[in-house]
Amino acid sequence: MAKLKPTLAKGTRDFSPLVMEKRNYIFNTIKTVFKKYGYSEIQTPSFENLDTLTGKYGEEGDQLIFKILNSGDYLSKISKDQLSTIASKGLTPIISEKALRYDLTVPFARYVVMHQNEITYPFKRYQIQPVWRADRPQRGRYREFYQCDADVVGSASLLNEAEFIAIYFEVLGKFGLKDFSIKINNRKVLAGIADVLDRSDLLIEMTVAIDKLDKIGVKGVEKELIERGFTESNVEKLNPILQSSGSIDDQLLLLNAFLENSIIGKKGIEEIEEVISYVNILDPQILNKLQLDITLARGLNYYTGTILEVKTNEVVMGSIGGGGRYDDLTGMFGLAGLTGVGISFGADRIYDVLEELNLFPQDTEEGTKVLISNFDLAAEKYSLPLLQRLRKEGIAAEIYPTAAKLKKQMSYAHTKNIPFVILVGEEEMQKGQYTLKDMKSGDQQQLTESELLKYFGEE
Repeated sequence: MAKLKPTLAKGTRDFSPLVMEKRNYIFNTIKTVFKKYGYSEIQTPSFENLDTLTGKYGEEGDQLIFKILNSGDYLSKISKDQLSTIASKGLTPIISEKALRYDLTVPFARYVVMHQNEITYPFKRYQIQPVWRADRPQRGRYREFYQCDADVVGSASLLNEAEFIAIYFEVLGKFGLKDFSIKINNRKVLAGIADVLDRSDLLIEMTVAIDKLDKIGVKGVEKELIERGFTESNVEKLNPILQSSGSIDDQLLLLNAFLENSIIGKKGIEEIEEVISYVNILDPQILNKLQLDITLARGLNYYTGTILEVKTNEVVMGSIGGGGRYDDLTGMFGLAGLTGVGISFGADRIYDVLEELNLFPQDTEEGTKVLISNFDLAAEKYSLPLLQRLRKEGIAAEIYPTAAKLKKQMSYAHTKNIPFVILVGEEEMQKGQYTLKDMKSGDQQQLTESELLKYFGEE
């Protein structure tokens, strides 16, 4: 029997130790800021009941959910006649009761409803876990990827939206990104646009099409709108919106004129203005990165108010973050009227951006700080007490596990990017000292144990 060649499932990746150091730098940076703003961590299972997830992401989103086949003989309860007549959509709920989570927001809504009597409102949580989508893999888009979410439920204050914008500003600044855009819009504005077109019945179809503007351009969006039931007259009237650009004030002028006769549209404008006012009070510098994008739609159906999206302008990449306000997401699970708002960081895309721009700090490339050499049993026994003292001082240290030639041990240190090697030979043992080698400069110095501990303590 031929041996099976190992392969990865499409859209997934292995992560080496060096990559994990960099990924953890991203996660820890985001966590630190989340905590500073009062958010606490929770986790939810990797898979949910299928009916928990379906119907929450729109028709296109539902198609991207990874379904899990029921265990055992999942076809045993289906007759041959049924198999030949039931379409795949009808067959799915019979053979699959669970699915991998598509995002962290819907499982969070389920969590809130199930734990509603234990929660103090407003409830501020963050969550950093993988999600899965059966998307077509491409650069910056994976089938398994991590989301870093923060949500607050039980508060209608638009100060929450402003603080999320401040969180984006602070985190991206900590990563060393300089040219990025935090885009804002409001679903009520989009509802108002559909209202003005007299096509409120096609609001979802309109947002799905507009959400593709960056990918397919104005002509592509107009063509899709026609295919989705809009008239040529509708599309012509919508054209100024699709072509819109300029400062926040310019966009607000256009919106106020376009939505003059739409109550819900004007409410959306008021909310945008209030969020911008809060941001200005928190930190006027953030306004330099804030853009009002009235074509920003974000295709998820559960958004009802503010919507946000973050893009870097330094690398060609899709959005690296996004979120928005949802007024009744928990209502799907029987807890009506609980408003919430949340954001997400796309950690995998952020990784690619930082890698391309060479923005990872040097220390993310270092795991072990110091390697102790091992030339024979006597040197090994002499070195072990020092090894543990280094570790007790919080210094990442290891000893080469078996006696070996110096070249082999130096190669090991070089491959693992270990910056220092402590050499222990007969001379060092006789003097009660250690030779410390700086792998970058090649410099060597003889130090006592206390001098070594002091040296790394000052590093």
